[in-house]
Amino acid sequence: MRGIRRLRGTPGAPGAAARRPQRGRRGPAALGAVALAAAGALLVPGTTPSAAQGRAAAAPAGRSGGLSGAAACPGAEGFTCATLTVPLDHSGGTPGRLGLKVAMADNVRAPKGVLLFLTGGPGQPGVPFVQGLSRKLAPVLKDYRLVMIDQRGTGAGALQCPRLQQEMGSSDLTPPTARAVTDCAAAIGGDRRFYGTTDTVGDLELLRRALGVRRMTLDGVSYGTYTAERYALAHPGHVARLVLDSVVPQTGYDPMDRAAMRAAPRVLTAACRATGCTTDPAADLAEVVERYRDGADVLDALTTWEFVDPDYAAVIDALHRAANGDPGPLQGLIAGVRQGGAATAEELSQGLHASTLCLDGRYPWGRADAPMAGRRAALEKAGARLTPADYGPFDSATATGLGSMLSCLYWPRTPVRPLPSPHRRLPGVPVLLLGGDRDLSTPLEWLYDQKRLTPRAEVVVVPGAAHSVQNRAADDKGRQAAYDFLLGR
Repeated sequence: MRGIRRLRGTPGAPGAAARRPQRGRRGPAALGAVALAAAGALLVPGTTPSAAQGRAAAAPAGRSGGLSGAAACPGAEGFTCATLTVPLDHSGGTPGRLGLKVAMADNVRAPKGVLLFLTGGPGQPGVPFVQGLSRKLAPVLKDYRLVMIDQRGTGAGALQCPRLQQEMGSSDLTPPTARAVTDCAAAIGGDRRFYGTTDTVGDLELLRRALGVRRMTLDGVSYGTYTAERYALAHPGHVARLVLDSVVPQTGYDPMDRAAMRAAPRVLTAACRATGCTTDPAADLAEVVERYRDGADVLDALTTWEFVDPDYAAVIDALHRAANGDPGPLQGLIAGVRQGGAATAEELSQGLHASTLCLDGRYPWGRADAPMAGRRAALEKAGARLTPADYGPFDSATATGLGSMLSCLYWPRTPVRPLPSPHRRLPGVPVLLLGGDRDLSTPLEWLYDQKRLTPRAEVVVVPGAAHSVQNRAADDKGRQAAYDFLLGR
């Protein structure tokens, strides 16, 4: 999930297309136009209540799990929007309800049933993108009923943390201040324990029941793959098949981002060869991190730039200049990444992002229920044990100083729920694993980690593609593979 910017990536939506980069744009100015494309995030306007309790109180009356208020989705012909009412606490110990927006195609009797598409983040909404996604999936939508949902804490129900939102925008690697994190946790209050993936899985099961279907096909991108995996583990009998695009393994993300750090030389070298560049970007990257000690900023820029240009041309050039004593272009690119990554909570909620990551993650100090005292020492001890085999051309300071790690270092002690066994395998349903060989947000190493836990895995890797293959890849290979898989027997 990497903060999971990687967990984010999804398709375009009305209002977002103008911000998405065109292939071949270069330099920091491109990021100003891109905004949330750095995270693969999808944009949606709207306002929300300011606290979790307010959202719970605002949910429609009625039994949990029901759909209410059905009406045509504005701007999405052929889709009906409604509100799914779910309990704040699926165990029933804490009162309150949440109202989650759902968009459903009107072909209720589609022969292959429901196709539930899960967006990323954690923190992205889903409903605003149903029309754009329906165009991407058009070849299969005579056979499937497309459904999308604003997961709890997103979209119109976004968790609001203004200071953390301002500091991190759409990034999960930008280091936040401790005050921004603790202010966020305080604003959400004790309800922050109800915003993990386990809670979202419970919501999806209520959605299945409300839709009146026995099984669903799930298609997830980035963090959406993790949510789909967790649903399949919890409800194996209710899954028909899975498309996992830009895979986060069911064992969870690594807050040190070691796979991405190790993959960076491979990705940059492949991009360089494809474009005929004459430098050695792997050597330049190692020199830059060694000379300037800016590994976290560089990794953030790399995993952002794949959304701008999967050939990484501007990054490769800036790294070469910096390695030869001119850091200006690289500093400008990093500044552009930060500026272009600004995001509202309705676009990508950093409050939900932190809540989910800290509840789901495993850290050097344990999980979110670990005492605050001793966390920093545990992190420093873990960093001291790292070697170049762990972080490649980066360094231990990068691994221990990323925003996704620090957010949960500062996150107040919070009760957690058990996670699935890391050795448990997905149910034996057909599963398509999609990845791009230029992806640093969810590197291919993660896809193959998941393959080992997937009995019926079909793997398709798209050369030259970065994050979010179905939506962003220039090559149709991945999309066609998804169509063939979804329409197969």
